[in-house]
Amino acid sequence: MSTLPACPQCQSEFTYEDGNLYVCPECAHEWSAQASADSTADDGKKVWRDASGNILQDGDTVSIIKDLKLKGGGGVVKIGTKVKNIRLVEGDHDIDCKIDGFGAMGLKSEFVKKV
Repeated sequence: MSTLPACPQCQSEFTYEDGNLYVCPECAHEWSAQASADSTADDGKKVWRDASGNILQDGDTVSIIKDLKLKGGGGVVKIGTKVKNIRLVEGDHDIDCKIDGFGAMGLKSEFVKKV
């Protein structure tokens, strides 16, 4: 019997394979088997990747690849905005940072590109 990875969203252990995807029956999250293999390094630590697949590290400078509307009517972070000295964290938003004119906020790594 093979062991399948737990769901990365809800940590359910009842995942199953559907073609080349893993599926969680509890939260309906789907992810690729390759993404599951790439999400951890050899030493077991999580690896964060930007939209292009580049590995991110604490202190990197990234660029926003999509206009991001801020909740609460705070405006829009425009495409191309550079964010310096990022900090990688676990959770829904992968990146903690400060953006000039907006202040401290969390970003998802799928919306940034390493500079």
